[in-house]
Parts: sequence; structure tokens; C-alpha cells
Amino acid sequence: MNLIPLGRLYDFMGARRLFMAISLAAFFAALVGLFAPGLGLKLGTDFKGGTEVEVAFTGQVSSTEVENAVKASGFSHPDVIRVDDANNANHYIVRVQEVTTISPEKQAEVEKSLCAGDGQPAATCTPNRTATEVKFSPGGDKITVRFREAPDMAFIKAQIAGVGGLMLRPGANNPSLQSERDNKVEIQLMSKGDQLMAGLRDKLGADKVPAEPLRSEWIGPKAGAQLRDAALKAVLISIVFIMAYIAFRFDLRFAPGAVFALVHDAVTVLGFLVLVRREVNLTTVAAILTIVGYSINDTVIVYDRVRENLGRLRGRSFQSLVNLSVSEMLNRTLLASGTTIISLTGLFFFGTGTLKDFALTLIVGITLGTYSSIYVALPLTDWLDHTFFAKVGKGKKKIGQSRKAEAPAV
Repeated sequence: MNLIPLGRLYDFMGARRLFMAISLAAFFAALVGLFAPGLGLKLGTDFKGGTEVEVAFTGQVSSTEVENAVKASGFSHPDVIRVDDANNANHYIVRVQEVTTISPEKQAEVEKSLCAGDGQPAATCTPNRTATEVKFSPGGDKITVRFREAPDMAFIKAQIAGVGGLMLRPGANNPSLQSERDNKVEIQLMSKGDQLMAGLRDKLGADKVPAEPLRSEWIGPKAGAQLRDAALKAVLISIVFIMAYIAFRFDLRFAPGAVFALVHDAVTVLGFLVLVRREVNLTTVAAILTIVGYSINDTVIVYDRVRENLGRLRGRSFQSLVNLSVSEMLNRTLLASGTTIISLTGLFFFGTGTLKDFALTLIVGITLGTYSSIYVALPLTDWLDHTFFAKVGKGKKKIGQSRKAEAPAV
């Protein structure tokens, strides 16, 4: 299948200055968008921490109503996102900054309320009310306590209920005795996701809010920062190894163009996400790494044809070789990129949530990757060849000619 007639030659390099100017403008505009006050990346819960619940409401609600209900429930800076769902027009993702983890100060307050440690009042802290060990789950939704004697369950329930910021999970068997021999008690707490759902149910009504969310996730800010740094390192390391591969596979004049094309694609895609206010999360990073791989694959194929024509058509200018090589590879490039984009378009229109964002990022990235292979990598390679390598070649030629002139006649 040929979308472009075979044998036709296009002057791609004739417009290289115009497209390089457009590429640089888009690149620097994206950089400004990434770091300008009031703009910047919209980081997801994966990177900045917080609690996220996905809710399919059973009644008609607007995003403003959901946001007001979240604020009235005691949560700060809620982010309410409507999900395109053909089966439910009231499908939302709700994010808040609060997380379930219990702070060290709050842990100390819990231990004091359960008479753990020395210096507790003897009148209140009788042996069946004195904790010998208090453990907190990493998720902050469970406390395990051991007592000296058979524990006073009513006292434990009242003391935990009196600690501000903690809410017992509803149920007749909470707290529960886990081991009579060890006097071990388990206390189930409501996570921030549970509290958020309870607040929505209280403010919007049980007829509109389901008993359980479709999904509930949380991540602490420290873990989010670690994930963000790891994602950045993954992208940078991949670019360094790709540059080394191109320099080894071809020669040094090709590597800078390929690497700048990769950086151009990654930064411009991030700038696009800033422009459309899409969030950046681990799924987005996976899409960007995919774009990096796709872009370098397309660039390597074009480079390989240029190198082949360099050896086969000696004496022709580098620009004419680029025009010939890209024209020969144009059908393959359009078919490969086009079929991939068509598949991703289906995911974008029929997918929801992170799948839709993943597809959109890949569509933009693959389009940029195809463009940058022609109008970013090759023009920069042409400039390097003309500015540096051509001078080196002329210098070698002059040295060879001078030595030939100085050689004595036989």
C-alpha cells in the first residue's frame, strides 16, 4: 500500500529553517509553561500525595455540588474531575490533599490516651486499661494494642473516639479482641477515603452516594516525591543511553540531532499537557517513555537510509541526500505512524480516566516524533555536517594536497 506515489522527490530541506524556527518556538514555549508561575505541571496523586476516590453517583449531581460537599466535610483544596462515561453521567474522580497516615504527634496522643508509657495517672490507668504496646499500620487505618490484663473495650472505644482527627470504622465489633491470651486488641479506623465518602453521603444524601466507591487510593507526599524523582531519572537515563547508541551505530554527527529531537518531543508533550491542563502521573511518564522509544526508532530508520545513500551516492550534497532518503521512507513512516494513531484514537474516544490521558499523550507524542525525525533531527545534523565536519574534511584534504606537493619527484 502506497499513500505517496513511488519515485517522487520532495524538498523537505527547503523549508528546514521555517520548521526549525517553529520547533524551537514550541520547545521554549513549553519550557516557559513548565516553570512559569501559575502554570506548571498538574501533578497527580502519584507524585504530590493525597487521597483519590472514584465515585459513580446514583443521582444527579454537578461538579460544583460535589466540590462544596467535600469542602463542607473538612477537606481542603479538593479537585473534582468529571469522567466521560456513557453509562453514568454522574461519574467523578475526587482528590484531596489529606492522607490516611497518622502523624508522630497524633500517635503520641493515641498512646497517652491508652495509658501507654510511664507517668500515667493510676486512678484512670488501671491494669486492664494500660497498654504495653501500640502499633500503627503504615496506611494509618489500623491500630494494634496489647494490654497488661483483659482489656476494657468500652474504655478503649471512648478514648479513641476522643482523639481529634481519628474516626472509628462503624461496627459493633470495633474495637475487637484478637487474642485473649495476649490481651491483643485491633482498632479499625476510617481512612480518608472512607471519611470522604461518609461526608459526601451526609451532605448529598444516601440516595445519591453509593455505599462504596469504585476505587479508593492514597499515597503519602514522601513516597510521591520519590516516585517523581525516579520517573525523572528514568527519562534522563534513557536519553543518555540513546545518545551513546546513536553515536556508536552511526557517527558523532548524528547523535546530537537524535537526542535533541527526543528532548524536543518530551518537553513539547509536557508543554501540551500544561496547555490542556491534563495531570501528569505514572501513566503519563510511561507514555512519555514510549514516545521516546517510538521517536528514536523512527529517527534511526531515516538515519540508516541517509547513511546508506551517503555511501551509494557520493558527491551529492547532504541536503539532497536527506530529501531523497526521507522521500524514499515517507510511505513507511506515514503507514507506521498512521496505523498507531488510528488505534490510539479509538482508545481516546472510548476509553475513560487514565486510559484516555495515556492515549492522548501518545497521539501527540507520536505525531511530534514523526515530525521531529524530519524537521528537527535531520536539519540539526545537516547544520553540524556543514559547520564542523565539512571543515574537518576540507582541512584533511588540504593537508593531503600539501604533502603531495612536497613529495620529491622520482
